[in-house]
Amino acid sequence: MTTDKKPSVKLTIAIDGPAGAGKSTIAARLARKLGYVNLESGAMYRALALKAIRNDISFDDEPALLALTQRSKIRLEPTREGNRVFLDGMDVSQRIREQDVTNAASRVSIHPSVRQWMVERQRELGTGGGVIMEGRDIGTKVFPHAEVKVFLDAHPEVRQQRRVLQRAEKGVQVEPQRIAAELQERDLRDRTRAASPLVPAEDAVIIDSSQLSVDQVVDKVEELVRKKLRD
Repeated sequence: MTTDKKPSVKLTIAIDGPAGAGKSTIAARLARKLGYVNLESGAMYRALALKAIRNDISFDDEPALLALTQRSKIRLEPTREGNRVFLDGMDVSQRIREQDVTNAASRVSIHPSVRQWMVERQRELGTGGGVIMEGRDIGTKVFPHAEVKVFLDAHPEVRQQRRVLQRAEKGVQVEPQRIAAELQERDLRDRTRAASPLVPAEDAVIIDSSQLSVDQVVDKVEELVRKKLRD
């Protein structure tokens, strides 16, 4: 689908789904097409996880992690190439993509008080619309009144293959069995946590990206946006 001009009305678009479903790629591509801001909620948890690592704070110590959030400044700076992430004024965009931070982010994100603090910050970032935010509880918790909600999913085997390719592109060779185990552990943690578990919002449109290209998924979500603007 081609876009001749960007709509004047700015919506809030929520994209949720498990790891490896393609949320970040789709959100970034769609934001460029619509002229929206792509807010990556996961980057905020990664930044906090990095600070916990640097301060030698246990990922299981909820009170200490909450205290850490309250003395942290996490800022997202959207660019055409994706979000630059600043932690206490320092650009940590590359560091937070490393595997130790990825694993830590999954653990710090399960704590209810930490998630509540993040939700408040994320809502501040999304004030006024014209944003696409992707994560795991955007449509259910962060922006329950978002005009467009998508739950992006894919078969576990497909998500595993995508992760292997992503690591390979970075020059990291990892056994597929290890990736599969990491995704299974992450899925279990996300879907069973007490605070904002990973579930589709009741009014979300579920898209299975297993057999779809990035462009095909973007077209599907963009059509949902166009339909909402016509209503």
